Amino acid sequence: MEAPAAQGPAEPSGHSSGSSADVEITVTSPEQMRELGRRLAKLLRAGDLVMLSGELGAGKTTLTRGLGEGLGVRGAVTSPTFVIARVHPSLGDGPPLVHVDAYRLSGGLDEMEDLDLDVSLPDSVIVVEWGEGKVEELTEDRLRVRIDRAVGDTADEVRHVTVTGLGERWATADVNVLAG
Repeated sequence: MEAPAAQGPAEPSGHSSGSSADVEITVTSPEQMRELGRRLAKLLRAGDLVMLSGELGAGKTTLTRGLGEGLGVRGAVTSPTFVIARVHPSLGDGPPLVHVDAYRLSGGLDEMEDLDLDVSLPDSVIVVEWGEGKVEELTEDRLRVRIDRAVGDTADEVRHVTVTGLGERWATADVNVLAG
């Protein structure tokens, strides 16, 4: 199935306050989701943890694909559902991208420890799909990205993305640039 063409810029509405920074973005096509990932990559640095949540087919991997493009990493970013994690080395001087799909993992951080994410975190950008309740103990500083879509209507490409920055790292970051 071919994705529809981008329909103009995403529509922002957001705020930033206290120890967290929030922004809400409406995305109307897969290409806009990839572009959001490319914009997000500009904010990220080694040591950042990004937790992605949303229903199956919401666009988590599409967002991560754009993030990989923005970070300039090697290899096609695809869903790591069956391998659990993939490392994409940087093609330049940026950090590698560690892409984790925790969908099949049920044991929380204990099961995640086998992936040695705590060892990779200082030098990498780690993106974890389905990470809620599983990776929060890695760091207080993390970016939570929730992608919501219309339930039951598979033809609807509209996604509502909520980005929440948690911890000191994100208290001063301007995530409003994501609405771009």
